[in-house]
Amino acid sequence: MVTRLCSSRRAKLLGTAGALGLALLCPTGLAAETMNGALAKAYLGNPTLNAQRAGVRATDETVPIAKAGMRPQVNATSSIGYSYLNNQGNGGGSSDLWPGSIGVSVTQQIYDGQRTKNSVRQAESNVFGARENLRNQEQNTLLSGATAYMNVLRDTATVNLQRNNVEVLQEQLRQTQDRFNVGEVTRTDVAQAEAALASGRSQLSVAEANLKTSIAQYRQVIGIEPRQLAPGRSIENLLPKTLDRSIVLALSEHPAINAAMHGVDAAELQVKVAQSALLPQLGLTSSLARAWNSLTPGDARTSASVVAQLTVPIYEGGQVYAQTRQAKETAGQARINVDVARDQVRQALVSSWSALEAAKAQIDAATAQVQANEIALAGVREEAKVGQRTTLDVLNAQQLLLNSRVQLVSAQRDRVVNSYSVLSSIGKLSSRTLALSVTQYDSKTHYKQVKDKWIGLDTPGGR
Repeated sequence: MVTRLCSSRRAKLLGTAGALGLALLCPTGLAAETMNGALAKAYLGNPTLNAQRAGVRATDETVPIAKAGMRPQVNATSSIGYSYLNNQGNGGGSSDLWPGSIGVSVTQQIYDGQRTKNSVRQAESNVFGARENLRNQEQNTLLSGATAYMNVLRDTATVNLQRNNVEVLQEQLRQTQDRFNVGEVTRTDVAQAEAALASGRSQLSVAEANLKTSIAQYRQVIGIEPRQLAPGRSIENLLPKTLDRSIVLALSEHPAINAAMHGVDAAELQVKVAQSALLPQLGLTSSLARAWNSLTPGDARTSASVVAQLTVPIYEGGQVYAQTRQAKETAGQARINVDVARDQVRQALVSSWSALEAAKAQIDAATAQVQANEIALAGVREEAKVGQRTTLDVLNAQQLLLNSRVQLVSAQRDRVVNSYSVLSSIGKLSSRTLALSVTQYDSKTHYKQVKDKWIGLDTPGGR
């Protein structure tokens, strides 16, 4: 898989300071996968995101369910049976009867204490909250996709660096062995070179294992195996200029906060729904029925009725009062959860903003460190040739250079990922903001299709 991600030629280039900028880059030919291309695949096919969309569509159906409370209820009934009638004692003989009936009844709620009205408003608030949760899940999916993408690039570059290091250490061991054979160095120098090579191979194994893990995570989020990945780019141009401005935007636009606020609306409406059970209920029931052979052969009767029923609750054992108090406490909890969501969003934003600033500083520091370590390694090697440095000095300088290159690779990865993290913490990480080449999923479409639907078993999708 590593060979699919980065060519061996580019891996060789990682041995020079000028190629460090390529440490996160893989072949960028026509077939290379871009960050936006990968995120578009995640937006369309990520199962977690699609499951959340299905959940929103299910929540949409709670609105017509609530509206059913003030819609007519129509029932048809029919019956048929057999009875034996013996009238011989009265001189009438006996009869076989087949009594039956058919009828239809219509029940219409006229007033239910505003229960249905408040239930519909509550269902609508839950729909709005579900949409915000979906928007938050979209953010999480895109952030996970960007992270997985950059992890593969980072770990691929790290594998190439470690592989190149092993090759250098193998050459170092060969040269040390040759010098030992001619008496220029001791057996200790050979042992040190052998130990360094063994350590390098161990580090390479760890790097390859980390790459496999990152590839598996990429497959989980994006939906396909990574092949050739183009460079990842920071999206700092999409971010506000200051942290204070970012906080203001996050507190007003983040979907987690908006979802919590819709939860408050739903909880407060639940109080009214519970209280409606204490109010009078007025309903109208009409029926039309026809029965035959109920008493004598040929007997048939038709009946019709219209009945208005008023129910005034007086005392129901205290259940409704308890349910109302419970709903009020739940509403209070929902209001507190809004403050919790605000604090969590602010903390996440400050953390990701700080991490982004730190990553940019680390890139500058690591770049300078790499350049200095390259100069130091070249000098130590020259000094070792004239006996002023030992083999261990060379190996230590080689390891320091490798470590600084790996740190630079990690810092480059962190800058890109943290830029996406900041945009997510603000609440603006979306397919539209990133200009992904996808058809935008509109959660309002399904809602409009079902909110006033009276009948039908098939979903708008045809299932």
